[in-house]
Amino acid sequence: MIHLRDSGSGPVLLCLHGIGGSAQSFRGQLAGLSNEYRVIAWDAPGYGESPDPPGPLSAADYADQIAGVLDRIGAGHAVVLGMSWGGVLAAEFALRHPKRVRALVLGDSTRGSGRTAAGAAAMRSRPDELATLGAREFCLARARRLVADPARVDAVADAMAAAIRLPGYGYAAAYMADTDHSTRLSQITAPTLVVYGALDEVTGRPESLAIAEAISGSRLVEIPDAGHLANQEAPEAFNAAVTDFLTEVGVAIPNERTT
Repeated sequence: MIHLRDSGSGPVLLCLHGIGGSAQSFRGQLAGLSNEYRVIAWDAPGYGESPDPPGPLSAADYADQIAGVLDRIGAGHAVVLGMSWGGVLAAEFALRHPKRVRALVLGDSTRGSGRTAAGAAAMRSRPDELATLGAREFCLARARRLVADPARVDAVADAMAAAIRLPGYGYAAAYMADTDHSTRLSQITAPTLVVYGALDEVTGRPESLAIAEAISGSRLVEIPDAGHLANQEAPEAFNAAVTDFLTEVGVAIPNERTT
């Protein structure tokens, strides 16, 4: 069973972490947004405290897992917030289950590594790199690019190393390598916030701008002094952007189970 962290009450805000993260990645949202929302953060299949899936997961499989979480908590729909890889999953879910998404928040996200041959190849190489280096060294090398504040690197690497393992990470990397949402994002109908750290060296403004331009009516917000992990580095500013957006689009009543 997918492991969840659950805090607060009100409209459901479902948080999907990045490829190197876990539910712990949303500590700032579980604490800072739970006065207004029921904040649910998952450990993706094969991550953290969630069990390893029996085999590789397709795009439909990941979307079904997200739908299963909403079914389990009795929510017909939710605001879905995804960071990085989680943003790709959130967009996938919005495309496959549009009636279950009240609003969408895509943080430091991407259209998918399959957008370029080089990006796909780099993503496909990651599982072997993880197996060769071990989790701590693999995560330390990546953490240096994820945060704007060098003092945070070791803590981020430790959290990543505790969250990721094979085969789950490998399945996530394979999904990313196969995914290019470039021509599909225009089909998203949910109100959408695209938010990114001003100092993000991984995806940053160019990718966030491309996503925002593809999704009709979306809002683009920059978080100052934050890198790729904007929700962790600047939780107050990030949470304020989310709250302002959700207030603007009218997400202010409790979720009700739909049929």
